[in-house]
Amino acid sequence: MPSPRARRRDDFYRDRRRRKVCAFCADKSAAIDYKEVNRLRRYLSERAKIEPRRKTGTCAEHQRALSIALKRARHVALLPYAPQHLRP
Repeated sequence: MPSPRARRRDDFYRDRRRRKVCAFCADKSAAIDYKEVNRLRRYLSERAKIEPRRKTGTCAEHQRALSIALKRARHVALLPYAPQHLRP
């Protein structure tokens, strides 16, 4: 049986571990479009990699649409494939 002190610590951290909410589900009017570069840039890491779901909090449906939009924006040269400091 855990000590009362450990139980108190678990209760303290229980409130801090909240699940992230998908920004696209919360804002129902927002559509994922490859031309919205400022919005898509938030889902790229500093090394221009697509951030995973566990980090951004997007749901599976929107993560798939987001990755397609990011790849399209890269193809049209709106977003980089590689970060600026690593380009030759």
